[in-house]
Amino acid sequence: MTFLLGFLLVTIAGLGTGSIAWPIKVMRRFQFEQWWFIGMVVGLLIMPWGITLSSVPSVFAAYGAVDPRLLIKSNIFAFGWGIANVLYAISVVRIGAALTGAILSGLGVAIGVTVPMIFKGTGLFSQAPDLESPACRTVLIGAGMVLIGVLTVSIAGFGRERVFRNTRESSGGFMSGLIMSIAGGVLSCGLSFAFVYSQGPIVKAMKEQGAGNIPANIAVWAVGLLGGVLVNIFYPAYLMTRKKSWNVLMESRRDVILAVIIGLQFITAVTLMGRGMLLLGALGASVGFGIQQAMQILGNQGVGFISGEWRGVLGAPRKQMYIAITILIVAVMLMAYGNMLIQNT
Repeated sequence: MTFLLGFLLVTIAGLGTGSIAWPIKVMRRFQFEQWWFIGMVVGLLIMPWGITLSSVPSVFAAYGAVDPRLLIKSNIFAFGWGIANVLYAISVVRIGAALTGAILSGLGVAIGVTVPMIFKGTGLFSQAPDLESPACRTVLIGAGMVLIGVLTVSIAGFGRERVFRNTRESSGGFMSGLIMSIAGGVLSCGLSFAFVYSQGPIVKAMKEQGAGNIPANIAVWAVGLLGGVLVNIFYPAYLMTRKKSWNVLMESRRDVILAVIIGLQFITAVTLMGRGMLLLGALGASVGFGIQQAMQILGNQGVGFISGEWRGVLGAPRKQMYIAITILIVAVMLMAYGNMLIQNT
């Protein structure tokens, strides 16, 4: 039952992060910098810290009991994740969304699944089996299938762009865009690693102060994502300053509400991911992230289908997308099976 709940949580988390952009489809005034600024202020600061401060007695005493080096490490990972978001935005302009998404997702899955098997995480994750174990080999095969699914998604995406004649010239610097997307793929794992390599001691310290499971979990994100704040909030703030567009924030109450929803959906999704990882057990850092990433890709495509991005696209691109979805679902099942192998040993 615990395994099924963990599987369900990381699945919902992936669909949540994958569909997080849906409010953008109905915004009227906000550009990237406005909705991302509000969304991340809500998702990275207001919600996690509001819940932590109101739910954990003596919260700063609890943080003070944690090795500061661990907190620094967590925030370095989060900072890297923030950089990955910026690199993604730049790479989309230079080399296109399909190729950028394929590189980021592919590298993210490969690194995010494999690294916790080699360099063990904290708490429960420190008990993860070695790469040579049947469970880990099965999970790695599943991660490999995710890579194949990502490749198929990107091929379908290129086909869709050709249908819509979106073969615009890039904005220059294809090679630099390629390098940025590769770097972004490596750094994108920082969101998961910020939790995996800090949650054990932080959760323990919070529970010693009387916190429940959920507040203790959120407390990990509250302090661990501060590094991400430096990029995810200050970068859009810089863009608004450069464009002199701070006033746009006051021009549409509707868009403000939609941006707040983005932030709420973000922190809800990452909280579910962290809790789901723990419920999946010792291998949850790898399996949970792999499943979450696969479902995130499915969530991306779901929003695309619902919003009409694939309307009028028939033939090979649509078939390729259906094949990719099937591959990703099989990959999720395979990684879940790999996790069950360790549960049964």
